[in-house]
Amino acid sequence: MMRLASILFSLISTTLAGTAVIAVLVAGYDTLVPILAAAATGFVLALPVSWFVAKKMVE
Repeated sequence: MMRLASILFSLISTTLAGTAVIAVLVAGYDTLVPILAAAATGFVLALPVSWFVAKKMVE
């Protein structure tokens, strides 16, 4: 299951980080710190999400 979760993580993390960056840019924050914070938040949030999705796929 770890292998599946790591494959899913590569897809989910880019999606969540990209969505968060777009949300930050739409909100008007166009400096480096908010953009990096949004990307890091998406990256970190992808860890439990990918594990949850992998677990549901294995069941």
